[in-house]
Amino acid sequence: MQNRSIVIIESDAQMLRGLLAARMSSARDQEHLEELSLELERAQVVRPSELPPDVITLQTRVRVLDLTSGERREVELVPPAEADVAANRISVLAPLGTALLGYREGDEVEWVMPGGLRRLKIEKVMQPADLGGAAAGTTAQSAGPLSS
Repeated sequence: MQNRSIVIIESDAQMLRGLLAARMSSARDQEHLEELSLELERAQVVRPSELPPDVITLQTRVRVLDLTSGERREVELVPPAEADVAANRISVLAPLGTALLGYREGDEVEWVMPGGLRRLKIEKVMQPADLGGAAAGTTAQSAGPLSS
């Protein structure tokens, strides 16, 4: 987790607060959910039209480099109901999803994952065409084959 605020759009913040409220009573993943809650408290919440195009939000595709292993991976950040690891669709409530949310292309992120502390560099952020505002029309360059 970083010591600076993330950027998140209003609709994502509202949806995540609802998900957290529903899951905070569960003992499973409690520490991880508390970290996400702290990130949301510090977040800079903006309208979609104010979102810089290089910020990771829900429905964003992102290419990351694991700075320890050298592995590159491209994933899409999605709500829990849309998660599908085989299709590289990662839940925002999963440790990797929470680690990426609100950060920007070029950022380095440290986050505790199930396998221990991971250091990731965000290499490319690709916004969905239907997000609207500043991010609309941002297109992805080919990232090559996906690796898991």
